[in-house]
Amino acid sequence: MKFKSAIKPYRAAAGGWGSLEATTRFVIDSKHAIKNLRNLMRMNKAKGFDCPGCAWGDDNKSTFSFCENGAKAVTWEATRRFIDNEFFAKHSVSNLYQQSDYFLEYQGRLTEPLRYNPQTDHYEAISWDDALALIGQHIKALDNPDQMELYTSGRASNEASYLYQLFGRMMGTNNFPDCSNMCHEASGSGLKRSIGVGKGTIHLDDFDKANAIFVFGQNPGTNHPRMLHSLRHAAENGAQIVTFNTLRERGLERFADPQKPLEVVTPLAGKISSYYYQPNLGGDMAAIRGMAKALLETHRQKLENGDTGIFDETFIAEHTHGVEAWFAEIDNTSWEHITHQSGLSEQQLRDAATIWQQAERVICTWAMGITQHKHSLNTVREIVNLQLLGGHLGKPGAGLCPVRGHSNVQGNRTMGIDEKPSAALLDSLATHFDFEPPRAQGHNTVEAIAAMLRDEVKVLITLGGNLAAAAPDSPLTEEALQRCGLTVHISTKLNRSHVVPGKESLILPTLGRTEEDMQASGRQFITVEDSFSMVHASEGIGKPIAATQRSETAIVCGIANTVLGQEKLDWLALSGDYNLIRDHIAATLPGFKDFNQQCEKPGGFYLGNAAAELRFNTPTGKAEFSAVPLPKSLFGDLKAPFALQTLRSHDQYNTTIYGLDDRYRGVYGQREVLFINPEDLAALELHEGDLVDIETIWNDGITRKVSGFKIVPYNIPRGNLAAYYPETNPLVPLSSVGDGTGTPTSKSVPVKICRTAPVERLRIA
Repeated sequence: MKFKSAIKPYRAAAGGWGSLEATTRFVIDSKHAIKNLRNLMRMNKAKGFDCPGCAWGDDNKSTFSFCENGAKAVTWEATRRFIDNEFFAKHSVSNLYQQSDYFLEYQGRLTEPLRYNPQTDHYEAISWDDALALIGQHIKALDNPDQMELYTSGRASNEASYLYQLFGRMMGTNNFPDCSNMCHEASGSGLKRSIGVGKGTIHLDDFDKANAIFVFGQNPGTNHPRMLHSLRHAAENGAQIVTFNTLRERGLERFADPQKPLEVVTPLAGKISSYYYQPNLGGDMAAIRGMAKALLETHRQKLENGDTGIFDETFIAEHTHGVEAWFAEIDNTSWEHITHQSGLSEQQLRDAATIWQQAERVICTWAMGITQHKHSLNTVREIVNLQLLGGHLGKPGAGLCPVRGHSNVQGNRTMGIDEKPSAALLDSLATHFDFEPPRAQGHNTVEAIAAMLRDEVKVLITLGGNLAAAAPDSPLTEEALQRCGLTVHISTKLNRSHVVPGKESLILPTLGRTEEDMQASGRQFITVEDSFSMVHASEGIGKPIAATQRSETAIVCGIANTVLGQEKLDWLALSGDYNLIRDHIAATLPGFKDFNQQCEKPGGFYLGNAAAELRFNTPTGKAEFSAVPLPKSLFGDLKAPFALQTLRSHDQYNTTIYGLDDRYRGVYGQREVLFINPEDLAALELHEGDLVDIETIWNDGITRKVSGFKIVPYNIPRGNLAAYYPETNPLVPLSSVGDGTGTPTSKSVPVKICRTAPVERLRIA
């Protein structure tokens, strides 16, 4: 497809007519317009299917329970375009590697199992039986189980994820790298350390009851647009919404509800943020520390005057531990350090603190702008510290809300996709299935890539996802994949990972969330878990595009049956009746009692949250304050003129590129752009539209550089840059990860930029 390139400011609110127009365009382009209109009417509804996009909760009240980007996800999946052996006979893998990520996925759905032939450099059709036999041959030849990596995407269902981890542990490995390692690990790890539960503590309807909502490091207008409805309703109910986000994002400013006709055809729109602060990249922890410092001063002044303090001292005394150590750390933190690192003034932070102080019920919500820095775990814990001061846990309209990305990334972890499994999980599996699971910690995603580079990985299986495009240090990640003895990709569409094959490679075509899943016992449904610990049943309604596609659950069962046989478990029976899988889940995981019966509840059922009930599974039995100093600097001893964050465009979800527009940021028909403050642009003697190279400043002697990025002036603090991934993933060092998380620091990359050298053209005499 050809695209018209343009840079032009977007003046309208998020949502509204622009959202409806884009949705309509994608529905028509799917070549299945009527089918997809029917799909959209059943999305996020009882007896329908759960959105394959983000993990935001469902209110079950709206006539149309989908957003623009959810519609893109559905129509992208439920397309009439498909590719088969004939397509691959025409296109070598080397040729496909030269194509864009958009081109690869735009070709359509995968329809038959494929095996890479290194002699011809083409994928060729292979039968399911032969594909499974090849996988079994490679796995049985392993010297030890840890030579296998089992990667998981956040779109995999609870049922498929549960069986996947069970297969791996019956094999003897805890190598479960997953997409959460690269995005949200700081949320889970930080919350576990602070409150004993690695999940958010609120319900969706708490947004309607909050007096103040603090939004840190996220762009819901693109990444989880249904959140805008919740924020809009909260604002209409009188809540103050305070945003901390480095870029100025339209979705956090104004929102026109596409479901309200008057807002579609008129300039009417609702205001989202009452206050909008733009901290430096990585400066959120300092900003929160500044708020806490201002609050502590006020609290002490009131006590000195004989008044009641502003903190919930009863809650702190009964339910928390370590507050005095944190207060001492606050006292040791200077305002100069806070304002320099945050990029915000002392007065701005005092104003934000006043809003927090005056609110009876506060929600703090955050996403990847918080979780992809070196000190992300401590930043999450600093957010918890703030909430503990006011007792903002365990009461309506207050709590902690990490916003997950992919639709079941939280459910995957609940099901046991975790390289650091709890003893309780392993004990439960051991008792129920009568085997001894491995106890040693497995590999996270970065560790798995490093093991591949050391030639320690003989088999890589990916349950969804696109590791080559999602992971950092793209050339190294691609080399890692190519070093594997066998790579197996369970996928709906062609992607970047498929065109960097291992020594042997298979692509196994799977059903999507929107499609009917017929097995031996009849039509099946699967389940997913949203960001609010609600578990939903999801049942596809569309006819699969090819009879040769199989469900993820059936594929996992087929692999397990081939490798392990039926001594411990009748895998093929499980693939024929998902109710049997849910019975095993109910018997081994807390919160899933009567799982099959609970799935009948419209809107799903709540798993519960001990911390929300003020039960803290920590060493002290109380919520733990975290007392750590602010980082001395974002990059340690490295000196870098700029910090770069990688981010999504509006026509993108994770590594899936739906189109080449980023409407809310005014970018059309292109992706290789660099957002920069106009004053930085002038200081560099560059101009809008100039092409630049971006180069990482790092300490390992490897040159990391991308070239030809178009300069776009943008409302972003000086010294901060932004550009899209996966185009800028080559700049993120594999060795640059968060402390205690292993998450790539994709939101704080130290870089320099210079003008791209002109290409010399040959002169013809």
